[in-house]
Formats: sequence, structure tokens, C-alpha cells
Amino acid sequence: MNRFRLSLSSVFALFAVSVLALKVPGVGFWGPILMLGGLIFLHEGGHFLAAKGMGMPVEVFSLGFGPRLFGFKWRETDVRLSLLPLGGYVKLAGFNPEEPGAEDPYGFLQQPFSKRMLFYSGGILANLATTLILFTYVGADQARIIKAEPRAGSALVVDQVVKGQPADLAGLRAGDELRRVGPFALPEKRWEDAVAYIQAHPAQPLPIEVVREGKALSFSVTPATEGGTGRIGIAAGPIAYDFQRRAFRPGDLLMGGRFAAETSWHMSGQVFGFLKKLVTFQARSAEVAGPIGIIRAGSRAAKSGWQEFLFMCAAISLQLAILNALPIPALDGGHMALLAFEKLRRKDLTVELKEKILTGGFLLLASLMALVIFLDLMKLRK
Repeated sequence: MNRFRLSLSSVFALFAVSVLALKVPGVGFWGPILMLGGLIFLHEGGHFLAAKGMGMPVEVFSLGFGPRLFGFKWRETDVRLSLLPLGGYVKLAGFNPEEPGAEDPYGFLQQPFSKRMLFYSGGILANLATTLILFTYVGADQARIIKAEPRAGSALVVDQVVKGQPADLAGLRAGDELRRVGPFALPEKRWEDAVAYIQAHPAQPLPIEVVREGKALSFSVTPATEGGTGRIGIAAGPIAYDFQRRAFRPGDLLMGGRFAAETSWHMSGQVFGFLKKLVTFQARSAEVAGPIGIIRAGSRAAKSGWQEFLFMCAAISLQLAILNALPIPALDGGHMALLAFEKLRRKDLTVELKEKILTGGFLLLASLMALVIFLDLMKLRK
């Protein structure tokens, strides 16, 4: 089963990387690859540390799947970089938890319930710790800002589109990069001048040009008349700012910790809310992002500055922790759920039944991965 799992994972990873290798417009490569690779490394590092804490020798610690590219030997562990970077795994010496019927020379299955749960939860805990550390850093850094000014020449991006207003009806979206509003080329001209022009020309068609995911688009928007002035219903701002910061104070860490806790709690609610919409078939395809969508978003964040990039890393790390904790077979949460079920019934499931459960879970995840990659590709065509 493990070979089957790695082969399918490799196919999906190769497919996604091949698309990116085509240099899709608007996609920076190294920033988001560093983000995904780093988060995968930290997740698998959590499993690695849990295994070492149990006294279990680790045979392979791999970033990526497929053939080994290069690496080094650290004690008994082959730390390697493999060909296909979208994933990773930790293989215990002589045993793989993904293969219930495999030989177990070092007694993983004889380990206490608590230690095996710690091994499966190691990656989740590592992602949660990463989230809190990064959010704390971002929050502490924000506490030091005393002045923020738009960076000269920075691109202007639509922050918000009011539903039902002319811009929304014309097709503008949050995240669009504004290039022209009426006679004003942006960002060469000031956004304030463009706003004044919109307000001065109610009920008159207004050409607006944007760049969306690397593609130039044109719209005709007719400002609504409100109190004698024109309104199209968008808020926009520069993608990058220059900040002036004061010296660090110990209290900034407390403010950063509070920011981390509040942001993590809020985002967790959003993730669970989205999962609810997903299982009740209420989620829109535009809300679903796979590897390509994540890399595109990471690219934009990397261009905005370190604060935006680290914030996105923390947010994705939190999502990885939550998704991996779901009780779906083949995920960490699925292994933990099976282990808890066996503990409650005081009897292990048969090897054959575990194989069927894990295979079914993997096929479900493989199907979902194929779907989100397909949706990502459809977005590139829009």
C-alpha cells in the first residue's frame, strides 16, 4: 500500500510542478516553494522528533516523494531531498505506520497508546507551534510600527468589492491589481485622483483596467449616483508600504502573543466554517485553492514584504494542522482516530480491515487533490 500511496502522490506532485514549470504569468517561484517546503519540513520534523523521543530509530526523513536527489546521513537516518517536493514522510527503521501488516522489529506497535498518539500528532503540533511563533513575530513587529507610508511606485490592489455595487456587477474582484481608472494610469497617478474623478462623473461609463493572476482585463463600470457624486463600491490600497519602527520593547512580545492567540482562534473558526460549507456542498469553487493556488498566493505575499509572507506562512501552517487533524484515514487524524477506537474497544482491528480503511481514505484524498488541481487550472484560464 505504501508504494501505491507514494506513486499516486508523486503523480499529483509532478503534475502540479509541471504546470508551474511553464512559468504561468504572475507566479514567483522560490518564495512560495520555500514556504511550502519549509512547512512540510517542519510537519515531518514533528513526526521525526516524536519518534526520537520514543527511542524509535528513523530510517528515512524525506522532504518530497520519489527518487532520492541528495542528502546526508545523521546517525541512522537518511535525511534526503526527493524529486517531487509536494509532500514528505518519516519512515521508522524496518516499519512504516502506513503498512499495518509490515514487520515491526523495533516494536512501534508495542509502544504505549500515549506514545503512538504523540507520534501521529507530532506533525500537527509542529504546525501549531510554527503558527503561534510566526503570528507572535508578526504581532510584535506590528506593535513597533509608528508610521506607515505607501511605497513609491507600489501597485494598487483592490482590497474590497461591495456586493451589489457597480464594480461588483461589472466583475471586479478583491485582489485585482488596478492599472487604469478612466484617464489615470496607476500607480503612476495617485489613487486619490482616480477617486475624485469617479466621484465627479456619476452615471458615466468608466473604463477600468486591471491585472488578475497575470492576465490583463478591461471593464466598463458606470458609477452609481449617491448624493450627487459617483460611487462604484471598491476600496483599494498599495500592495506595499514603507514602515518606520521604534526600538523593540519586552512588552511587544506580550502583544505579539495576544495577536497570535486571537488571530489563530479567528482563522480556526473560518477554516471550520469553510469545512462545514464544503461538506454541505455550499462552498464555491472560487473559495477552493490547491497547490497551484497556494503558490500563486504565496508569490503575491512574498512580493508584498516579509510581514505579509510570514503571515501567510502562519495561516497555511494553521490550516495544515487543522486539516491533518481531521479523522480521515491516511491523514494523521485518521491514524489517531483508529488508534483511539482500538483503545476503546480494547482490541486491535484486523490488518485486512486497516488496509481497506487506509486505502479508502487515500483514494478519497487522491480524488480531492485531483479536484482542487483541476479547479486551480480552471482559474488560470479565467
